[in-house]
Amino acid sequence: MGRRQSPGDYCPDMSFRRSFSRSLPARSRARLRPRRRVAALAAAAGLLIAVGCTSGGAGGGGGGTTSASPTARPVGDLSAYYGQKLSWRECGVPGFDCATLRAPLDYARPDGGQVKLAVARAKATGPGERIGSLLVNPGGPGGSAVQYLQAYAGLAYPAPVRARYDLVAVDPRGVARSEPVTCLDGPRMDAYTQVDQTPDDARERGLLAAAYKEFAAGCARRSGPVLPHVSTVEAARDMDILRAVLGDEKLSYVGASYGTFLGATYAELFPARAGRLVLDGAMDPSLPAVELNRDQTAGFETAFRSFAEDCLRGPDCPLGSGSVTAASRRLKAFFTELDARPVPAGEGRELGESLATTGVIAAMYDKGAWPELREALTGAMGGDGSGLLALADAYYERQGDGSYSNLMFANAAVNCLDLPPSFAGPDAVGRALPSFVKASPTFGEGLAWAALSCTYWPEKATGAPHRIAAKGAGPIVVLGTTRDPATPYKWAVSLAGQLTSGRLLTYEGDGHTAYGRGSDCVDTAVNRYLLEGTVPPRGMRCR
Repeated sequence: MGRRQSPGDYCPDMSFRRSFSRSLPARSRARLRPRRRVAALAAAAGLLIAVGCTSGGAGGGGGGTTSASPTARPVGDLSAYYGQKLSWRECGVPGFDCATLRAPLDYARPDGGQVKLAVARAKATGPGERIGSLLVNPGGPGGSAVQYLQAYAGLAYPAPVRARYDLVAVDPRGVARSEPVTCLDGPRMDAYTQVDQTPDDARERGLLAAAYKEFAAGCARRSGPVLPHVSTVEAARDMDILRAVLGDEKLSYVGASYGTFLGATYAELFPARAGRLVLDGAMDPSLPAVELNRDQTAGFETAFRSFAEDCLRGPDCPLGSGSVTAASRRLKAFFTELDARPVPAGEGRELGESLATTGVIAAMYDKGAWPELREALTGAMGGDGSGLLALADAYYERQGDGSYSNLMFANAAVNCLDLPPSFAGPDAVGRALPSFVKASPTFGEGLAWAALSCTYWPEKATGAPHRIAAKGAGPIVVLGTTRDPATPYKWAVSLAGQLTSGRLLTYEGDGHTAYGRGSDCVDTAVNRYLLEGTVPPRGMRCR
């Protein structure tokens, strides 16, 4: 998950985007495409949420066991896809090569068209015997795994892991370089991100609903035949084709945030082929969309309270000098002020309530962003909205020329296929508002209305909430962070309990996801599992 729900039913993530650039040498950071001054904090992300499953195939992708998921569908003959050869080539980033993987557009009709998926690889560096391929996914849905590999994982993953695994990434169907979903052009997307998400009356509720309808219609018009076929189940099937084409008997995988749902879905479909799987910042696939959204809303409140406590301990906190509750009220009042009177943000743009809220939420993913958030809030409360706008732009992946990546488009497309919508219409949101505000006095109202977006999606959901047991899979390590804003800790507890072979590793701390974020305890435990197959002890906790 991981992102604010403004253009999607769930929030896409900011996890690795923030942390990775600070860990890289200057020459590596220079490889990233230019952004605003906060772009380095957000240059690669883990995102979030989805659900669904279907049947699995053996070596050539045929039969297999049928999942208990209500979305199970028959699968046709996939031998041509499983038997393909990848043609690797240089792709402009030193140390990486790229290829194109073919997969069926519709697994029920493999002869009815195909999708082309972008794949990247960083070969094992040695020393030591190569273990195989390690597939990585940063989450989303909508995060580019290829960008993540080239900008972060292939350079900053622990050296022993890079030495013995080929690190491999595939952009899931509908994402980035893999048949990308598109919905709105830059100016229309600018307007969309500024729509009032705390409507005060029937007219404003109508405007918000109209914005969601325009977004959905744009996706249907611009995305063509791929739009009904970007579910997590289909992406997991694509991963199994890639596993076979790479020559691996079993899939080794590290998935963050939404990537945990993708990995768990793979294990459900293909338990006998699930190798060493690490699911970091876990989702709970058993929950309906409205509960996922409400839980995530509470997660952002938890993260904000940690930020506020830290801010209030220092001098010149823009949220005042009282209690955390008072700080929340101050921020909420500031959002209300911006709703009535946006402030200038440079380059002819303004900062209103919606973008300001997005900027604050973006900084909740990583404690390292808190100093910048304090500075941005101080500036905005003084009439300069450029800092918060920069955080929001990085979150939405808005480029300097006013264009957007397809992150938010893919996020909505996958989420709205994977689960039925949270709400049947605006009246249902109104009835649910008290529970969302209780979960988060600071963000609850806006996040409740944001969950209305999938209501107007042009494609009917193909997935449904269900428990994933993946019976027959080997040990699966599930990581949970106790104050994770985007994937609440209780989701990790739940997923580890659902998986027959799940093993929970707890990180007591702040931020979204845990592996590779500075905890030697976490990194050592995960590395031992990936390199030796040693599962963390039951009940293991890291601080």
